[in-house]
Amino acid sequence: MTEPTNRVLILGSAPSAVTARAWPRDAFTHIVAINNAWRIRPDWDVLIHPEDFPRANRPDNIADHQRIVSAEEYVPVQNDFGGFVYAGGTMAFTAGYWALAALRPAVMAYCGCDMVYPETGKTHFYGTGEADPLRTDVTLRSLEAKSARLAMFGAEQDCRVVRLSNGASRLLFPPAGLGDLTAGSLPSTKRMEEVLHAEKMLGYMVPSGRYWEAEDCFDSTEIDAIDRRWISIYQAPVFEDVA
Repeated sequence: MTEPTNRVLILGSAPSAVTARAWPRDAFTHIVAINNAWRIRPDWDVLIHPEDFPRANRPDNIADHQRIVSAEEYVPVQNDFGGFVYAGGTMAFTAGYWALAALRPAVMAYCGCDMVYPETGKTHFYGTGEADPLRTDVTLRSLEAKSARLAMFGAEQDCRVVRLSNGASRLLFPPAGLGDLTAGSLPSTKRMEEVLHAEKMLGYMVPSGRYWEAEDCFDSTEIDAIDRRWISIYQAPVFEDVA
């Protein structure tokens, strides 16, 4: 199999996301913008959004190199990675799994997706918005665990998952700089199979992607137990050698 070389920026809508405006385009092979993040810089490649993303918030014009990814495309991909209940039902994680499948990156770097929201002032670069990952949702009880799971799936296909921020974050990805995106070791995936087996035995799969329609069938304590296992096998000490 050919070694991956793509460098993917996953761009969210936190106030800090505007720092990406100044970054050189050649630092990345692809820019994947989540929801309103397409407004941050015009040279995005992919806009990914949920079914309920307002049409008024979508771009009027799309360049030849740009495309929009919607639920019709990302739901089957998410199911291939185990489904929304285990992966986490927010677009930051959905975008990551889609990128792993579609772009086969060597590195996936997150900016503006730290999921830490101030009590006052701007919550998003465009003003005040709804903090989607903080809603009451059985799939988002541990954002940290969901980030660990995504990073492990990345490592399984030789992709480093990092964040381009040094402040507080709910993501367990190690911080990185533009100049060291591919530095450091990959986390070990030796124990992934045992956690995936536990997920499979629990059987919380909703093929439509609309897991909230079956939420009464899920036991949150069982999901919490699986989340703890993802954190325990990830931890991220393998990135200590990153300068």
